[in-house]
Amino acid sequence: MSSSIPCSSATTRMAATEVSRPLNHMLLTVTNIGSKNCDLTGHDLTGYPAVRFDEAQSVPPPFEDSKPQAVVTLAPGESGYASVLLTSADGSGSGGYTAKSLAVYIDPSESAARPSLPAKGVYVDDSIRVSYWQSTMADALKW
Repeated sequence: MSSSIPCSSATTRMAATEVSRPLNHMLLTVTNIGSKNCDLTGHDLTGYPAVRFDEAQSVPPPFEDSKPQAVVTLAPGESGYASVLLTSADGSGSGGYTAKSLAVYIDPSESAARPSLPAKGVYVDDSIRVSYWQSTMADALKW
């Protein structure tokens, strides 16, 4: 039996960082600031973060191929990672806008982490996708 608890916005710190590669991606980094191991079970136990830019009506779907073999467990001080594809690389997305705020739901509660975005905002369109939580930055940025 696992002695882990689900990671929550109360026991973690969240950061959102724009990355240059892959193109049009943002990296989410969640760090366990609690005293116990926690599992990145995801919003509604999906295994991936539910992200909402500004007042978006829906959360983006995951890259199904990014699902890890097992739920990522974070020891105190450890970090987990997920990537967000903001716009399609080929310009095929539509409904684009510049988002100024981000809410990330990492557990079944409705409590969200609100990592800051760059002052200029980030451009997103309807091709937005997220990866499942990963244990390494490299794995998260494959998607």
